[in-house]
Amino acid sequence: MSTANMGIQGRPTATITGMGVVTPLGSKPEEFFDALLAGRSGLTRPEGEHPAAGWLESAGICRPVDAREVLPPTEGRYVDRFVLLAMAAADGAIADAGLEVGRDVDPRRVAVIVSTGGGGLESYEGAARRREKSGRPGVSPYLLPGMLSNMAAARIAIKYGIRGYSSAITTACAAGAQSIGEGLRLIRAGEADVVVCGGADASLHPTIAAAFNNARALAAGWEDPAASSRPFDSRRNGFVLGEGSAVLVLERTGHAEARGVSGYADLLSWGASTDAHHPTTPRPDGEGAMDSMRTALADAGLEPSDVDYVNAHGTGTKLGDVAETIALHAVFGTHQPAVSSIKGATGHLLGASGAAEAAATALCVARGAMPPTLNLDVPDPACELDHVRGAARRGPVRRALSNSFAFGGHNISLLFGPASTGATRRPEGGRS
Repeated sequence: MSTANMGIQGRPTATITGMGVVTPLGSKPEEFFDALLAGRSGLTRPEGEHPAAGWLESAGICRPVDAREVLPPTEGRYVDRFVLLAMAAADGAIADAGLEVGRDVDPRRVAVIVSTGGGGLESYEGAARRREKSGRPGVSPYLLPGMLSNMAAARIAIKYGIRGYSSAITTACAAGAQSIGEGLRLIRAGEADVVVCGGADASLHPTIAAAFNNARALAAGWEDPAASSRPFDSRRNGFVLGEGSAVLVLERTGHAEARGVSGYADLLSWGASTDAHHPTTPRPDGEGAMDSMRTALADAGLEPSDVDYVNAHGTGTKLGDVAETIALHAVFGTHQPAVSSIKGATGHLLGASGAAEAAATALCVARGAMPPTLNLDVPDPACELDHVRGAARRGPVRRALSNSFAFGGHNISLLFGPASTGATRRPEGGRS
């Protein structure tokens, strides 16, 4: 392997050369990011025939994905929505990267890690209802290949002929971010030249809504759904459930340069830790989040002062926002980077959230702009940070960190910097 494009300690660098998203704010990276910068909300009240109508006061709802858009006509009938969202995002990312597996890269040198928090729970629930009504004949033989948590990764691999490492990580709301971090690990280890990585979740249905409502975790009592997700705000009273997918093409920088393609940003490093505290609540002292951020910084050989922006996990829960604030102060000290949470605009996409937020953070680096946190009208005094609020903040973003924390105490921090490919993306999202 050439020593060109080597990062710290002689390890290969990894560049994001493609992005695909399906989010409540749009289904193209530039549409998604422009909406974030403009302060637009993707939150609405589920109505009509939507499965969550009457069960959720507000939600981040994506456009429908017709199975025929992403699968052969005979294969899509029993495929869960989370798989369809993931495949639509993967199609977008691979096309955006201008990548053809088998022509541009050996199929055995491509990996796919596309994860989920819940998998096909809606499909399972529907099958259980049919079983109760009709017995064994009511359950389709295609249930499992349509709903298992690994099926987004598996079907993407089948569609594109990807023959290398494949996996699906199920670390709840950290799953998408962890998939991207594991992609960096594979590239550094020399096990892959390209990794298709990200997350997807589609949990806007009655059982999940009822569970979160009964746990008093969801925002409630807001007449306007767009006002309901309020990270770090003094009036926040829970998170808003969303759905979506984001997939990145992470490529060894030297491989991307050999193909003559540009990048959005480099994934410099990542950090992972575990709270070992409680199944659902974070450590109140923020130590788990501190550990993941410090590990990411150390892994990149950087100091806290090198980071200009943090895309916070920032769900809008009373405990979570305060714990993350404590961790940010402990890690960054007197140097406080700009901070915002896109969940004010998108809601919480669960297993897809970390991947969507990684895409947004990479775009912050590429385009020199940081989106505001929506509905952050009066910051909680316990959440005092350099918040981006009211309007986007423009200017160079040298390094940017994206945090994802999850039920079970899983913590992931991803650290991004400018693309080290010879060519870089233009600010409007095109290639130079």
